[in-house]
Amino acid sequence: MNFHRKPITYVEHVRIKVSNLARSLAYYQAIIGFSVLEQTDRTAVLTVDGKTSILSLEQVDNAEPKRRTTGLYHFAILLPHRSDLAQIVYHFAENGVRLGSADHLVSEALYLNDPDGNGIEIYADRDPSVWKWGAGEVAMTTDPLDFADLVASVQKQSWSGLPKGTVMGHIHLHVSELVKTEQFYVEGLGFDVVNRYGGQALFISSGKYHHHIGLNTWNGVGAPAPAANSVGLDWFSLMYDNEEARQAVITNLERIGATVTREGDHYVTADPSGNRILLKI
Repeated sequence: MNFHRKPITYVEHVRIKVSNLARSLAYYQAIIGFSVLEQTDRTAVLTVDGKTSILSLEQVDNAEPKRRTTGLYHFAILLPHRSDLAQIVYHFAENGVRLGSADHLVSEALYLNDPDGNGIEIYADRDPSVWKWGAGEVAMTTDPLDFADLVASVQKQSWSGLPKGTVMGHIHLHVSELVKTEQFYVEGLGFDVVNRYGGQALFISSGKYHHHIGLNTWNGVGAPAPAANSVGLDWFSLMYDNEEARQAVITNLERIGATVTREGDHYVTADPSGNRILLKI
């Protein structure tokens, strides 16, 4: 889990918009395994350890369903151990949860959607010593997940929710194009491109992780931004090492023409497709 702590820049928190908070809370607690840290009539902050939060929900008025726009493709919950992934497979099977899966070489992953169609990945990393790098890029693919081998590694236990140590592993976004997007995330936010998936997707990271952020044009080049009341991404936050690092990023963003505003203790920017990002320390 060393890729999700300072001095590495990583995705700390994701906030999503939902159409029915009560329905979403039931799902995220019973199926995904979060607990509620704070709640109002329209928002909920979710937790794994009872102290911190990596995900929060907001109910929007007259919510529109997901369409082929920019915004959230999925957020990805990283489990501490492969055995944790096996246990959640047992849990999903018991509850009849429909899901997809993949072996990405660097990780093993499950894919599912919440009641509003917001994409979720739940995954466990392979040891970085077995990741294969060449010419500055990490090898990733989408192979079938070997469920038999995965569940054979552990004995089934009673489900008690997401394990402590779970973090927001990465976020994957739909964007409208990749040229200005790459400039924004690399020259502006300070990430490195670690994998190019043809001309349709970029994977970027800090500190040689396989990716903290994925960016794709799979909803079409020129895809529009979602409506303000659409379900999907509200914002996500990036955690920087210190104020000096954050100020350097703000300077770089302004140099390339991006807008940065102060909101309370945080600075807020948006990528060229309108995906909102909080810059935190």
